[in-house]
Amino acid sequence: MTIAPSQPPLTLPDHTQLPESDGTFVKNFQEHPQSLLLTSSIRPVLDALHPDGQYAIGQDCGIYWQLTEPPERGAEAPDWFYVPNVPPLLDGKMRRSYVMWKEIVAPMIVIEFVCGDGSEERDTTSPFAGDPSKAGKFWVYEQAIRVPFYAIYELEKASVEVYELIANCYQRCTPNDRGHYPIPPMGVELGIWHGQYINQTLPWLRWWDDNGNLLPTGEERADQEKQRADRLAAKLRELGIDPDAV
Repeated sequence: MTIAPSQPPLTLPDHTQLPESDGTFVKNFQEHPQSLLLTSSIRPVLDALHPDGQYAIGQDCGIYWQLTEPPERGAEAPDWFYVPNVPPLLDGKMRRSYVMWKEIVAPMIVIEFVCGDGSEERDTTSPFAGDPSKAGKFWVYEQAIRVPFYAIYELEKASVEVYELIANCYQRCTPNDRGHYPIPPMGVELGIWHGQYINQTLPWLRWWDDNGNLLPTGEERADQEKQRADRLAAKLRELGIDPDAV
């Protein structure tokens, strides 16, 4: 009797072995500042939620949900996403992608910035004939990765849609009386803010706290501190006190 040689155990690739880019371009000059705006303003909230620093933010980074050939066909790259309770580094190395078969925690929220007509971001097509490249973004986030919150931001329409995963299906959320969408696990709201950021006046996607207060960016926080310091200095001078001598 011939005994077949034993096969080595299958080892699935990790984030250091998978492509970190599919070679596509960022679609416009607004996407990078928009990502910075979201990250800068939410970081104090996430730092408070995770005093141990165990969380990760991805911007145009691949989330690998299925192993395919070529590998990048089994990945989606949200414009912005947040994953709670995971190390920001893996084995002391910078994360190159987020690989679902190597991780335990799914992203809490993914955000897509619409550049075309929005059909790509709302595509519910399921994969067929074993070809994951046919799966639509909406289906992947809902059924494959199972992201609790999915937001679709349309700059041209100055709007955002938010979906929550309920009973394994996305349900479109209703905005509150402020026109914002609460994200309860984060203790924040998501909505549209009309204003200037990095020399562009546009309808930006921004965070508010659950009391409706706009979450400032790092630059805005610094400006607020300076304004408070200037008011205090002016008050001291009114009292005949040199603020520089205090």
